[in-house]
Amino acid sequence: MKKQKRVVAIHDISCVGRCSLTVALPIISAAGFNTSVLPTAVLSTHTGGFENFTYRDLTDDIRPISEHWQSLNASFDAIYSGFLGSFEQIDLVAELFDTFRTDDNLILVDPVMADNGELYSVYSPEMAIGMKKLCAKADIIVPNLTEAAFLLEKPYIAEGYDQAHIEALLKNLAELGAKKVVLTGVSFDKSKLGAATYDSETGVIHYAFNDRIEGLFHGTGDIFGSTLLSALLSDFPLDEATQIAVDYVHECIVKTVELDQEKKYGVCFEQAIPYLIKRLGL
Repeated sequence: MKKQKRVVAIHDISCVGRCSLTVALPIISAAGFNTSVLPTAVLSTHTGGFENFTYRDLTDDIRPISEHWQSLNASFDAIYSGFLGSFEQIDLVAELFDTFRTDDNLILVDPVMADNGELYSVYSPEMAIGMKKLCAKADIIVPNLTEAAFLLEKPYIAEGYDQAHIEALLKNLAELGAKKVVLTGVSFDKSKLGAATYDSETGVIHYAFNDRIEGLFHGTGDIFGSTLLSALLSDFPLDEATQIAVDYVHECIVKTVELDQEKKYGVCFEQAIPYLIKRLGL
């Protein structure tokens, strides 16, 4: 029997609203992996669609947690970072990558900081540019189109782009340092939505799409990233892992619409976990 793989997820905890650790922990665990967590901040709700949310920055806890893990000789088969709570956390998480990196583990960075052309309310342009440092240390980065624009310091183009534009973005993002790039929120047709992948070592570009469901659904980026990582750790190649992630997000949205759930609370990913387990062959 194979050793159970261990993942550490470095995200915030949004107490209400399904995203970040409340998404990553159950999805990666359901895929069969031992999931450890390192919270970057604690919020009463996520930042999309809610006002007057509380926010506690956990920057001061990151290095002591890392040092304790080192004293235990802890190791991880994957390190997965998402929303960071402060500018200082970029250097701290980069340091953690260096500490726990091995020849065999996978570092996936989702530079969670923006959507729909705008930075999240707790992020600054300085922090967005600083995120390049973390991306440079990753094996795979998973930005959306808005985050790609901030990372590359280019104008955000929401629609009307062509395949050449997306493929230029992919290659420019790879130049930041990660060998593989998955760009989310890609659409060439109003009826389809998905992601584009690029492996800089092989030069292969691949697209994964499913039917678009109109509406703004919070937390889907974290669901995508957590599913992508789970599929990669389950030994699916990048193109297949990306298609599984696209399809699972679509299934979660379908469940949310069927159950007539209020969108700002996130999508009903729990209802679709049996679908994910089947797709992963568990």
